[in-house]
Amino acid sequence: MAPDPLPHPFVLRASGPLRGDIRVPGDKSISHRALMLGALAVGRTRVEGLLEGEDVMRTAAALSAMGAAITRTGPERFDIDGVGVGGLLQPEGALDMGNSGTSTRLLMGLVAAHDLVATFTGDASLSRRPMARVATPLKLMGADIALAPGDRLPLTVRGLAPALPIRYRLPVASAQVKSAVLLAGLNAAGTTTVIETVPTRDHSERMLAAFGAAVRIEELADGSRAIAVDGPAELRPQTIPVPGDPSSAAFPLVAALIVPGSRVTIRNVGLNPTRDGLVRVLEAMGARIARLNPRRVGGEPVADLAVEASALAAVEVAPEIAPSMIDEFPALFVACALAQGRSRLSGLEELRVKESDRLAVMAEGLRAAGARVEERADGLDIEGTGGAPLPGGARIDPRLDHRIAMSFALLSLACRAPLVIADRRPIATSFPDFLDLMQALGAELQPAEDG
Repeated sequence: MAPDPLPHPFVLRASGPLRGDIRVPGDKSISHRALMLGALAVGRTRVEGLLEGEDVMRTAAALSAMGAAITRTGPERFDIDGVGVGGLLQPEGALDMGNSGTSTRLLMGLVAAHDLVATFTGDASLSRRPMARVATPLKLMGADIALAPGDRLPLTVRGLAPALPIRYRLPVASAQVKSAVLLAGLNAAGTTTVIETVPTRDHSERMLAAFGAAVRIEELADGSRAIAVDGPAELRPQTIPVPGDPSSAAFPLVAALIVPGSRVTIRNVGLNPTRDGLVRVLEAMGARIARLNPRRVGGEPVADLAVEASALAAVEVAPEIAPSMIDEFPALFVACALAQGRSRLSGLEELRVKESDRLAVMAEGLRAAGARVEERADGLDIEGTGGAPLPGGARIDPRLDHRIAMSFALLSLACRAPLVIADRRPIATSFPDFLDLMQALGAELQPAEDG
């Protein structure tokens, strides 16, 4: 089915407390990686709880185009018949990544270590995002990568098999660049090592080990972390249960905190220590969040989160914590706008090269809703209302960014006059059922006039 070319404006309102017991979609980062490593294993991998959002389906389509057999066996359940490391085939056409930066950057790593040529394309938003920092280490591994002007899509990767092993220190903390290099290292002639000075999400390391790759992690004398993988690797198929995505859980979590009288339980949320920064920051702000039934699912720490509406205090977020919650900052900005005092959030330059410039777009939208915000090069200062509703009454353009659309939908719940979100379509990239879930909790969804 062709994508709907027309925007769909909407309003989300709350006439009373939010109440309910819910689950959020499977973790997007883990879903991408499960598909990719399943495609490189020899045999059948089964994935349960896979996120069926547009981004993950772009990864599935690209892997299918390169020879992996991916079958949907039920809701959120997929079988992947892999081709083995080095076994991906030449795709017949360009690989359309839609809006998915994760698909693009990680698949660049896979293709870089295969004897094939692949062209990556994307939508207008993705085509504005820089790709040079992924291309740089992959070129060192022997891949020939041609980028469009501005180091953007469309781009073409001509792989080298086997790839050249490298030892690469990340100039900027990035789980996507780290993962791309490690994935290329699976089909390199020797040991590939990535060094990160700031810990980033470690789903790739965990899953590579689960699939049988020889992965070693070493803490270096300077405090940095070296992750090494030996190639060529032979991966064994797995059954992968995907926990709930903490980045998606952020939205009903913050909604429950800011709507008076709310009590919401979010089941099966992944709380990997490289991903749980938002929960820790909100707890520091005074949020009442209980972690129930902590356990491990597929090697990942998981718990149920019981959340109650809370009086929040301002917070200062240091740059060191940013990688553990980089995708959750738009939701945190909403919480800060309703907290008591002035919050200062720093080290967020990465947000300027997401699906949109999230610092600029969030600052603009928060001001339109009546919040007092100061934008800095690396973050925002936000003066909270102390729990009082914001004036609202504005129209917000989410700029093709799913997290922007959902964040301002949350803020609308705490405005005297609702916010009109100019387009609901981007939400499908990561959280297709977001609006249905919010309605199940008691929020009211209303269409809005376009224009």
